[in-house]
Amino acid sequence: MNDRTKSALLGALDAARRHVLDIIDGLDDEALRRPVLPSGWSCLDMIKHLTYDEEIFWFRAVVAGEQEAIDLLETPQAQASWKVADAVPAADVLADYRLEIERSNAIVAATALDSPPAWWPGDLFGDWRLHDLQEILLHLIVEVACHAGHLDSTRELIDGRQYLVLTD
Repeated sequence: MNDRTKSALLGALDAARRHVLDIIDGLDDEALRRPVLPSGWSCLDMIKHLTYDEEIFWFRAVVAGEQEAIDLLETPQAQASWKVADAVPAADVLADYRLEIERSNAIVAATALDSPPAWWPGDLFGDWRLHDLQEILLHLIVEVACHAGHLDSTRELIDGRQYLVLTD
C-alpha cells in the first residue's frame, strides 16, 4: 500500500509539473520574461519560484536535510526567487527546474512516506508544520497545481493559448 500511495502521489505531482512545462512550451524568450499580471511576475519568474521555493526548499532542504540546499536558500539568488535576472538565459532557468525535479524524485524514491522532515525552517511558518513525506507531497501537489493555473492564465493573456479546454 505504501508504494502504491507514494506512486500515486508522485504521479499527481509529476502531472502538475508537466502542466507547468507544457503551458509555457513554445514561448520565446521575450514572452517568457513579459509580466502580464498586476503582480509583475513573468512565466520565467514562476519557474524560478517553483525551482527554489518548491523543489529545492521542500525536497532537498526539508525532506533530505541537505546542507548544501539549506545554504543555497540563503543566497541572494534564492532570496530573489521571484525574479530572474536579465542576464540569465531562459534555457538555464528551465534546465534548472527540470534538474531539481529529477533530484526531488530521487529523494522521494529513497524516503518512506512516514519519514519526518530531516530539517525544518525554524519559525518561518509559525506553529504550522508538515509531519512527513506524505504531507509534503500533498502540499506540493496543491502548490504546483495552483501555480500551473497561474501560468494558464498568463499564457492565455500572452497569446491566447489555452492548456486544455473541453467544449461541448
